[in-house]
Amino acid sequence: MTSGLWELVLKGVWVTIQLLVLSALLATAVSFVVGIARTHRLKFVRFLAGFYTEVFRGTSALVMIFWVFFVLPPAFGWQLVPLWAGTLALGLTYGAYGSEIVRGALAAVDPAQREGGIALSFTPWQRMRLVLLPQAVPEMIPPFSNLLVELLKGTALVSIMGMGDLAFSGNLVRLALQESAEIYTYILLIYFVIAFALTRMMRGLEKRLKAGVGKAPKKETAAVRVPEGSGVS
Repeated sequence: MTSGLWELVLKGVWVTIQLLVLSALLATAVSFVVGIARTHRLKFVRFLAGFYTEVFRGTSALVMIFWVFFVLPPAFGWQLVPLWAGTLALGLTYGAYGSEIVRGALAAVDPAQREGGIALSFTPWQRMRLVLLPQAVPEMIPPFSNLLVELLKGTALVSIMGMGDLAFSGNLVRLALQESAEIYTYILLIYFVIAFALTRMMRGLEKRLKAGVGKAPKKETAAVRVPEGSGVS
């Protein structure tokens, strides 16, 4: 490929990384807010959090991107740029899956730890912040790592909006070269390198967090698969 085409691909890589970081931050915030709400003592709060989770887990991420980019503007009179539309759609969709990771990790904390917090007269927020989260967060890292890789692959969906991400840029190069095998091989390798770097980073974070609570990380961790037919790519 010529230098100009490589420059186009590198711009696509940068757009993909931007989208990944922004949507991951939003998904993380949603995951913790909704996941903690799923454990709230008030039934109404649990219902709202559960309703959100089921709606976004049961809809297609591709259709959600279409809805945010094409349906919201006429309805509310404003237009999101593709980057923010993709961030919103992907962050909310993958945040629904992350909320189940948070809820499950909190539920797995030894009940004696909760009782100890109550015995010390901690408020619910103090129990969550000082007792539950420090023990639950290290257990969330492996499934969050898998979800982050799924999110990386999901960023390719934004190419339908004409956003110049890695997948869109690769398609432009394919049209310019009239050659599919070479460019898509490069695109696959780039996605793999980014995913590999993410998993290494998350594994290092897991070791650091588990060392902080006196736990040694397991050598092998079972992967958490996104259910088939959920609409998440």
